[in-house]
This record gives sequence, C-alpha cells and structure tokens, in this order.
Amino acid sequence: MVKFVSEKIKMKSSARLAAVQATYMIEFGQLPVDAVIKSFINGEVGRYAIEEDALTHEENLAALEDIDSNYFATLARGVQEKKEYLEKAISSFLKEGWAFDRMDGTLRALLLCAVYEIMYNPEVDAKVIIQEYVDLAYAFFSKGEPKMVNALLDKMKSLR
Repeated sequence: MVKFVSEKIKMKSSARLAAVQATYMIEFGQLPVDAVIKSFINGEVGRYAIEEDALTHEENLAALEDIDSNYFATLARGVQEKKEYLEKAISSFLKEGWAFDRMDGTLRALLLCAVYEIMYNPEVDAKVIIQEYVDLAYAFFSKGEPKMVNALLDKMKSLR
C-alpha cells in the first residue's frame, strides 16, 4: 500500500513537471494544446532530462518517472483555458517593478501551472502544491527565482 501511494505521488510530481514543459511548448512553439498533450502522453517528448554527473561533469540523459496522464492533461488544458485570468492574478500579486510578461518563459510556465493548481485543485493542500513548484523552480533556476516563487505562491494561496 505504501509503495502504491508513493508511486502515485511520484507520478503526480512528474505530471507537474510535464505540465510546466507543455505550457512552455504551447506558448513559445505556438502549438495546439491537444497535440502537445498527446505527445507527452504517448512518450514522444518529456521522458528524459539532462543530468550532470557530479564527479565528471558529463551530461547524460536520465529517464523520468511515468506521469499521471489524467492529472497532466487536466493541468495542461486548465492552464490554457484560464491563462488570461491566471496571468492577471499573478501580475496583481507581483511586487512593483516585476512584470509577468517580462519574466523568463520557463518561470512564467511554472507560475501559471502552480497558480492554476492553487486556485482550481482544492483536493491538494496548498502547502504541498507550493513545495512541489518550489522544488521545480530549484531544478530550473539557481539564483533568486525559487525564493521568489515560494514567496509569491505563499501570498497567492489566499486566492483559494
């Protein structure tokens, strides 16, 4: 039972990563939502990540965990359906001097997915959602972005 629950959690985490990647692909590749979702579910994209070996500094492909396909599709579609509203909500919580549309594309995709889940997925505790996306931010960024993601999402959990 514990192993099964652990696997489901890993699959949801992988679905979140895939949703961030899909959101990025949809926006910057100007690709159809359903085609991108199908590509991820069929394993055509999003199955590997580049890992750096700590000793040799060589980059290798590492297989990712399987995704919860339904969770992923719900996130990816939901973000696209509510994108304009999500962007406005995020912008309203940003500190002066920050502009959502001037942020890095990956950061924007990550925030869109996170805020969508905070607002439209009450079954998952907001703290869990925030931690998941902060962890993803650390996977993508090494400067202050993860801390900004944490602070912003912590403020935005009030939208629930």
